[in-house]
Amino acid sequence: MSTAETISPLEEGTISVQMENIFPIIKKWLYNDKEIFLRELISNGVDAIAKLRHLTVMGQAEKSDEEFKVDIKIDKEAKTLSIIDNGIGMTTEEVKKYINQVAFSSAAEFMNKFGDKNNDIIGHFGLGFYSAFTVASKVEIHTRSYQPEAEPVLWSCDGSPRFELHAGQKEGRGTEIRLYLLDEEMEFAEEARIQHLVKKYCDFLPVPITINGNVANRQKPLWERSPQEVSKEEYLEFYRYLYPFSPEPYFWIHLNVEVPFVLKGILFFPKLSHELDPAKGNIKLYCHDVYVSDHVEDFIPRFLVTLQGAIDCPDIPLNVSRSMLQNDPYVQRVSTHITKKVADRLKEIYNKDREDFLRSWQDIHSFIKVGMMEDDKFYDKVKDIVVFKSTRGDYTTIEEYLVRNPQLDKKVYYTSDEVGQAHYLELFKQQDMEVLSMNTLIDTHFIQFMEYKNHEVKFARIDSDISESLVDKDKAKIVDPKTNKTSDELIEEVFKQELAVPKLHIKVETLKSEDIPAVVLLPENARRLHEMSQFMQQAGMNEHVDSLLEEHTLIINANNPLIQSLRKLHGTMSEKDNLHLICRHVYDLAMMAHQPLRGEKLTRFLSDSNKVLQALSNKL
Repeated sequence: MSTAETISPLEEGTISVQMENIFPIIKKWLYNDKEIFLRELISNGVDAIAKLRHLTVMGQAEKSDEEFKVDIKIDKEAKTLSIIDNGIGMTTEEVKKYINQVAFSSAAEFMNKFGDKNNDIIGHFGLGFYSAFTVASKVEIHTRSYQPEAEPVLWSCDGSPRFELHAGQKEGRGTEIRLYLLDEEMEFAEEARIQHLVKKYCDFLPVPITINGNVANRQKPLWERSPQEVSKEEYLEFYRYLYPFSPEPYFWIHLNVEVPFVLKGILFFPKLSHELDPAKGNIKLYCHDVYVSDHVEDFIPRFLVTLQGAIDCPDIPLNVSRSMLQNDPYVQRVSTHITKKVADRLKEIYNKDREDFLRSWQDIHSFIKVGMMEDDKFYDKVKDIVVFKSTRGDYTTIEEYLVRNPQLDKKVYYTSDEVGQAHYLELFKQQDMEVLSMNTLIDTHFIQFMEYKNHEVKFARIDSDISESLVDKDKAKIVDPKTNKTSDELIEEVFKQELAVPKLHIKVETLKSEDIPAVVLLPENARRLHEMSQFMQQAGMNEHVDSLLEEHTLIINANNPLIQSLRKLHGTMSEKDNLHLICRHVYDLAMMAHQPLRGEKLTRFLSDSNKVLQALSNKL
């Protein structure tokens, strides 16, 4: 039996004829987010304490040694949940005004405005006191004003338009909201469930929140302190508190802005397990120290969602659609500021401790590259700190590479697969030519982006072009007196006759290296289109990837002993089969650096390999 049923009412009345229609709407609207009632009621209690503190400072209320707090009491047998504060309290007239009129009008206005936008409103702020009826069959307010002569008041409502006012029995100042839980909402009578919700929504509110007498919230957020006052260990401890069992972050950014807008928070860059790992991101959004949401993708640039941490934005428009957030001036200023601070922090680490920056590069490069491609201002700030692994063994920027290699005329040679392109790499290394490693998924897009931003710089994969530095221009061309053709022309003729592959261009060069008989070159643009098509194929959008590789060039190395010996076989009928076999095998080996052989091609290659081995064994 509730307290209100034991006392004759001083007054009965109707809150509003709309009440009967609004409560079912509220319950349906908050069906998946009914837990926010606790946040709303605790916030009201904290506000009541803040008001009393202000009156005390102004000399309008008596000072007290009593500790301010919000206490939550659970009585499973009685099926009640009580939220109790020792704040300002209310008189009878204030209950009539703030509960029957203001609170109801606010809830009614809120539902009329947002009732059909449940999934599009962040936070669901504004329902306040009346959100309690989403989980309770009846709600009582036991309150007593801080004013010396004030009498206690008891307000009661069972969710119908009717309410009752009674003389209360509360002894001290403050307010208790007592909820008589519905049978299907008894999860909110579980202490563990309430502890979880307090930590989720109210962990950083500035007064103790106790559950059956035990403090359940942290109270003091680290972002409220000056960055100069916070030690490295405190930042790491705070990170471990927010994200238990996570490895230590690479770095953090302490936001502390007062003018021209208010923004506080701490953002951490976590260790990522994949190149692009937005699932790692989890920025918690707060408003006046109350948790709002961890879905901030409409609030900050997309590439920043990999960050973790918390930001408190007291001026964020809470009850607007997510689509409107992106165009809100305050949100845009916050987004721009966070982007700037991240860029500044990256540059600071690069300039002050390049070694530390380089150690982290493999884990942060994709984040930086995506940010550059999506945000021009971010690009302008960090473009000079983007580095690539060099065949010289260290990391280098593009600018540093071009300064060291002026002979390349602003061409950047790179490898996307150091294993698959090993023999191409060997050609470059033998001539002491520097090659950069661009072997991650995002580099395919980033290379084109860099060319767009820097028109004078061109990127060429090492298997798309033969640099003049690899060719021996001084080696004389030998002319065959019988045919009046150079040795290069004869070799080219041999391969064209023996291969007869459609869309294959054959070119003979005298490379400085003797080790490699031939290499296949793919035009840079065609090969990039091929790589993009591979991505589309993986997504089920393109089934004709291999066709993009049809146009290619076979570079025959005239300086290779095997190639030189083919000239002797040419024109010898008894060796025609061997000549055909060797030419085809040289071509297949060169092609395998670009794509694996499949089906009939693989079967033929294995057969040819056996024939080559057999021919060698016959000469033993």
